[in-house]
Amino acid sequence: ATKAACASKQQRSYPTANSNPAIMAIIKVVKNKAYFKRFQVKYRRRREGKTDYYARQRLVIQDKNKYNTPKYRLVVRRTNKDVIAQIAYSKIEGDYIMCAAYSHELPRYGVKVGLTNYSACYCTGLLLARRLLAKLGLADTYKGQEEADGEQYMVEEEEGPRPFQAFLDVGLARTSTGARVFGVLKGAVDGGLAVPHSQKRFPGYTDGELDVEVHKSYIFGGHVGNYMEELEEEDEDAFKIQFSQYIAAGIDSDGLEEMYQKAHAAIRADPSPAKKSDKKVEKKRFGEKRLTYDERKARVEAKKAAVLAEQEA
Repeated sequence: ATKAACASKQQRSYPTANSNPAIMAIIKVVKNKAYFKRFQVKYRRRREGKTDYYARQRLVIQDKNKYNTPKYRLVVRRTNKDVIAQIAYSKIEGDYIMCAAYSHELPRYGVKVGLTNYSACYCTGLLLARRLLAKLGLADTYKGQEEADGEQYMVEEEEGPRPFQAFLDVGLARTSTGARVFGVLKGAVDGGLAVPHSQKRFPGYTDGELDVEVHKSYIFGGHVGNYMEELEEEDEDAFKIQFSQYIAAGIDSDGLEEMYQKAHAAIRADPSPAKKSDKKVEKKRFGEKRLTYDERKARVEAKKAAVLAEQEA
């Protein structure tokens, strides 16, 4: 019986392009019981597609000879309507946020529209840097690049405390040339933070050189202004729809640079977060209020008096 079975296995033919399509090949089952017994699920945030653990491991692990010194990260995340910039460090129990800035804070500084473009990202990074250094008492020591010019800038160590160093964490965002996450990086570096980087991914970098004027125009909204002018000439109706908020705010292509210059100055003047207004909360009670001891005692006496009064009557 065993020899016959071996012979049948050797004689078994598999279908080819010229064979009968009715004949089906026997496929070995790979995912058997042994496979599922040894299967190990990935981390939850990997299954959800939220965390790149290959990159996170390298951003979080600290050298052993630095003992318990935190390894700070400049965390940048961009949504459809907001830009989030944070300074974070990791512990066993999770990440701790040391400081944060958001692009929805920019209307305080005069930027009321376009809160997710490259210029707004730069402002958010600048706001984060100045806010953090003010918190640490280093704002006067490390002022950064006070006039944004688009050129490569690195913080130089001064006498006293060393500059605050953080490593860029972009998550799952694509790090293509001109990506908006690098706008936050540039704003943070110009604000006085030491973030290791090169100029290869800034807008205007081509053929091994950075075009400073192109990068500067992106920082001050020049690319947005150019597109506004082109769209207005080609299709005025589409321009009114796409830039309706700009029109309502009275902002045109010529006023963008001045708006961002004033925003940079305002951020440096007061980077502190806005004070939260006290909310008046009215507590709703859905059950009866609990009586005190004296109230319960008085209630019992009242019931006794009522019963005695009925008996006497």
